[in-house]
Amino acid sequence: MTDTIRTAVITGASSGIGAATAKALAADGYRVALLARRYDRISALAEELGNGAIAIAADVTDRDQIVAAADRVQDELGGADVLVNNAGTMLLGPFSSERREDYRAMVEANLLGAITTTEVFLDQLKAGGGDLINISSVAGRTARATNGVYAATKWGINGWSESLRQELLPDIRVTLIEPGVVDTPLPTHITDEATRDAVQKSYDAATVKPEEIAEVIAFVLARPRHLAINEVLLRPADQLG
Repeated sequence: MTDTIRTAVITGASSGIGAATAKALAADGYRVALLARRYDRISALAEELGNGAIAIAADVTDRDQIVAAADRVQDELGGADVLVNNAGTMLLGPFSSERREDYRAMVEANLLGAITTTEVFLDQLKAGGGDLINISSVAGRTARATNGVYAATKWGINGWSESLRQELLPDIRVTLIEPGVVDTPLPTHITDEATRDAVQKSYDAATVKPEEIAEVIAFVLARPRHLAINEVLLRPADQLG
């Protein structure tokens, strides 16, 4: 790792906020490691970005895959300076036993996935003075009917991030990003049809684009090391809750 060329690892980099963040950071001169399950997408994105970008097929719920990814980042890019924990899923719907697999999937990806990825990359981040960016949600501040387990994972990310912020100073800056409705594919994951249709309408009307969230992340990372922006809540100007 050098003072002039930093390396950013981005999970869930195949679409949405993850892909937009990869583009924004690459434009700022970062070498990026793109982690996602959909290798075809991140491979194409890495080729588009150039500048040493690499694509690594990895599921954040599989620690062995994350360890292998960290080894590649160390060997090929000299280690991670920035980790963006973006991977996750939003499986909303009425609470019932029928959706117990959805609940487990959200806890494992949204919360445990971020914890595991951070634990694996922690030494690399500490080595040169790094940044940890955790993508949460406005749902980490307020819960609604049908989003209880999703909100639980995001409230968990928020509490864990604040604890890490205090624990990792001054080696690592921790920033929590809490978007409201953003134009991403998240609603397509919802298995409950009625909920998916209702949520999709609000996402179709979203005025915030992934690129705008990525701009905020790039701004946070560009601040001098003595300044830490710890929390950013942002949503469409007309979003009430």
